[in-house]
Amino acid sequence: MRLKKIFLILFLLVGIQAYSQDFDIAKWIQPVPGTAKFTLKDYMVWCGSMVKGDDGKYYLFYSRWPRTSGHYAWATESEVALAVSDNPTGPYSHVKVILEKRDKKYWDADVTHNPTVYKFGKKYYLYYMGTKGTEKFSQMVTMKDAGWWEYRNNQRIGIAVASSPLGPWLRSDKPAIDTTYTSFDHQLVSNPAVTKRGDGKYQMIYKGVSQGKMPFGGKVLHGIAIADQPEGPFKKLPNRIFVKAGVQFAAEDPYVWYQNRKYWAIVKDMSGAFTNAGTSLALFESKDGINDWKPSKNVLVTTTKIPWATGVKQVTKLERPQLWLDKGIPKVLFCAVYDDSDNYNVAIPLKFIKK
Repeated sequence: MRLKKIFLILFLLVGIQAYSQDFDIAKWIQPVPGTAKFTLKDYMVWCGSMVKGDDGKYYLFYSRWPRTSGHYAWATESEVALAVSDNPTGPYSHVKVILEKRDKKYWDADVTHNPTVYKFGKKYYLYYMGTKGTEKFSQMVTMKDAGWWEYRNNQRIGIAVASSPLGPWLRSDKPAIDTTYTSFDHQLVSNPAVTKRGDGKYQMIYKGVSQGKMPFGGKVLHGIAIADQPEGPFKKLPNRIFVKAGVQFAAEDPYVWYQNRKYWAIVKDMSGAFTNAGTSLALFESKDGINDWKPSKNVLVTTTKIPWATGVKQVTKLERPQLWLDKGIPKVLFCAVYDDSDNYNVAIPLKFIKK
C-alpha cells in the first residue's frame, strides 16, 4: 500500500510538471541552413505543411501560383502541390500538383490554398481553403480589382483524404466548414488547423469574417469546431478565441497541437497586439482547448527575422506557421515568407528545451 502511494505521488508530480510547463519557442529556434529555403523559378510558394511518410521521406504540401501574377494571386490562382525531401529541413523538390482546378459546379473549382496535413491512424488528411470566382486576370493581380474580392469572399474549408502522401487524394464535394449567416463567420471561412484532442475527438480552429462594410467585411475572428472523426462532420462551438479588445483583425494563420496535457497554438499576430513586437508569431495555450485560450507566458515565437546560418535576414512577411512534430515534439517550424516581391517557404529547425 505504501509503495502504491509513492507511485501515485510521483505520477501526480510528473503530471503537474507537464501540465504547467512553460514553452519558450523563441529559444528553441536554431540557425537555418540554406537547404531550408524552398522556392520555384516560375511560381510563388506559400503555406508549407509537412508530414513524414511511411517510406521515411518528408512530404511538403504547399500552395503555388504563377510568379508573373504577383503576390495577391494567392486568392485567384493558387493550387496545392507536393514536394519531397530526404531531410525535414530540405532541400525539397517539387513532385506534382495535388489539388487541381476542377468543374465550376464545385465550391473549390478555381483555387486551393492553406494546406495543413496530418496523419491520423493509417490515413493522411489534408485540410485546405478553396474558392472560386468569375473574373479571369491577364496581368498582375491586386486587391484593387473588384473581381479579386469575389474570390476572397468565397473562401470555404475542405478536406482531402489519402492512404499515401502521393495520393490519390479524395477531396470533399462540399465544404467541411461553411459560413453561418447569423454568426462571426457570416462572410468567409479559411485557415483551418486541426489536432487530435486528449479525449480522442478532433478539434479544428479556423478563421472567419463577420458581416460588415464590403468588400472586406467585419471583424476577423477565430472559431472552434469538434468532430468524432478526422474527416468530420465538424460541429461549430460558440467560442471565439485569439481576441483582443478594440482590434478588428488581431490574428490569423493558427497552428494548433496537443502536448504535455495542454493545447498550444501559434498564430500570426497581425500588428503586435499580443507580443508588443509588431507583426510577429505568437504562442497561445489552453487547458481544455476550448474555453480558456490565452497568450502564453513566453508569447513571442519570432519576429519577421530569419536566423540563417549565414546571418540574420529581415523579411517583409513571415507567416502561415506550421509545425512538424516528431513523436509529439516540435522539431521544425515551417513559415511562408514574402521578401522583396518574392514568395518562398522556410523550414526553421527547433531544439525542444524541456524545463
